Amino acid sequence: MSTLYRADHVGSFLRPAELLEARRNPSVNAEQLRTIEDRHILRVLAKQKELGFEVFTDGELRRRNFMSDLTDAVEGFDLGDAVSRTWKAGDAEDAAVSRVAGIVTSKLRQVRPLTGHELPFMKKNSPGAIKMTLPSATQFPAISFKSGVTDKVYKDHSALLWDIVAIMKADIAKLSADGVSYIQIDAPRYSYFMDPKWREWIRREMKVEPDAMLDESLRADNACFEAARRPGVTVAIHLCRGNNRSHWYAEGGYDAVAEKLFGTLAVDRFLLEYDDERSGTFEPLRFVPRGKTVVLGLVSSKLTRLESGDELVQRIKEASQYVPLENLALSPQCGFASTMEGNMLTEDEQWAKLRLVVETARHVWS
Repeated sequence: MSTLYRADHVGSFLRPAELLEARRNPSVNAEQLRTIEDRHILRVLAKQKELGFEVFTDGELRRRNFMSDLTDAVEGFDLGDAVSRTWKAGDAEDAAVSRVAGIVTSKLRQVRPLTGHELPFMKKNSPGAIKMTLPSATQFPAISFKSGVTDKVYKDHSALLWDIVAIMKADIAKLSADGVSYIQIDAPRYSYFMDPKWREWIRREMKVEPDAMLDESLRADNACFEAARRPGVTVAIHLCRGNNRSHWYAEGGYDAVAEKLFGTLAVDRFLLEYDDERSGTFEPLRFVPRGKTVVLGLVSSKLTRLESGDELVQRIKEASQYVPLENLALSPQCGFASTMEGNMLTEDEQWAKLRLVVETARHVWS
């Protein structure tokens, strides 16, 4: 049986200036960088404990972005090339922000464990249950497959997808067997199926019907979740609409995919974005099977404004019309730094929001 954490977070935290500067400084060697990472990971672990969390991450401080564990551990990605994407931020004009993954140019070959550089330190230093985050295999066919390049080694997006699934299954099974009690897959790609403009992009650019791609994506993620299954291990998925320097790229409620998505994904917890109107209403939550937990991402990791505790309590009450209160939990809608540059908040604002998550959870479920 999985553990029910009422106060949760998606996993990534803002990188301190010292760490960002060290990453950009070619005179800083690997050992020096590791020492800086260690020091700041100890600091964020202590802060999570101080705030009252019961599950801990290293803030993804060793990563360039939420996907880099895979792209750094697997040969075949050309990080100098990438598919461009238009990002948005509220009412601001469209903006270009840092790209986060490269193009597959050769047959993928794993050269080290995906989280092998992270887990030993966490096992030694985490004050409680460890959460490890990994990107969904479904992330890569949409952003790392380039016609005329990738199709020389993988005949289509599906072939690339299942090669990545095989890599992830093996690593997730090892994590589950190695004492990691909470495994979360981060899956931004499902937002494509909720947003009409991205559904059309799938047809036009990937040359596949969105509903067929959705079915295959669900099979791929479930294959990874099956590999993680072990008594006492919590398995979760985080569904995201894009998170890069406080920008986003997709919008739309869960309505279009809710019944199939919630009814099919073999997880214990759904971490869902519900921080603004882009996420739609709570009504699609009626399709969440009994006994599964919905982690309501009501606190924005993008905006500096601190939410009202009373408003959070009211929104949790509204969601409980569709999912019993005992099957709800609370978190920010996404990580604070899906890319190492981080969202446009200060660390103090980040910790204030996380403190609010814990305090509200205690108020609602104590």
